[in-house]
Parts: sequence; C-alpha cells; structure tokens
Amino acid sequence: MSDGSDPRRPHGELVADVLAVLWAATGPLTAGQVREALGRRQARTTVTTILTRLYEKGTLRRERDGRGFVYSPVHDAPGLTASRMHRELHRDPHRDLVLERFVSALSPDDEVVLRRLLRTAGEGGE
Repeated sequence: MSDGSDPRRPHGELVADVLAVLWAATGPLTAGQVREALGRRQARTTVTTILTRLYEKGTLRRERDGRGFVYSPVHDAPGLTASRMHRELHRDPHRDLVLERFVSALSPDDEVVLRRLLRTAGEGGE
C-alpha cells in the first residue's frame, strides 16, 4: 500500500491498537505520539485518518494543539463496549426481543453478575 501501512494487518486490529495506546496514555496524544507508541509501523497519514474517523464517530475527543490536534478517548474499553451495546439495542424496534435473546445466551456466571448488577441498580445504586 502506498500509505506505508501493512497490507497484512486488518484495519480493525489497527483501530484496536490505536485505542489501546490512547487508553494507556496519561493524557491526550498527538497523531505523531500515537504513531510513535505503535512503533512507527504505520504511516502518519494512516494514523491521522484513523484518529479523525474515531473522533467523527464520537469515540474520541479532539482538542486543538498548535497547528494540530491531541486526541483522548471518550470512554474506557468497557465504556466503549457498553456504548456500542446501547447503540445496537436502540437500532432495533424489538428491544424486548433483543434483550430476551441476549439474556438467554448468557453464561451462568454472566447471569449471576447481571442479576447482582440489576439488584444493586434497583436499590438506588448505579
């Protein structure tokens, strides 16, 4: 590929790696800092494109820093997964069926956790 990215590397893995770098950071990072943390395996333009797309999706926040931007995650990893689950749930007009099928496919351990969380939420906790 002409942008310097590894054609053997699936796009989803690179996005996951970019998010992992941002989650591990102690503060917002520039595209160059993200690229550096990735070991310079990717072209600067590839990293910038991924950061921009994640910002446009609402996954990252972006702030002006000189002539460029710094990026930071809106959610931690579990928060991002929960956000995706909510989005999918709201897309389907049959929410009750989606929830029913989700719950029926839970492992016994996950069912115990879910029951405990629902009980706690019902008691006024979050």
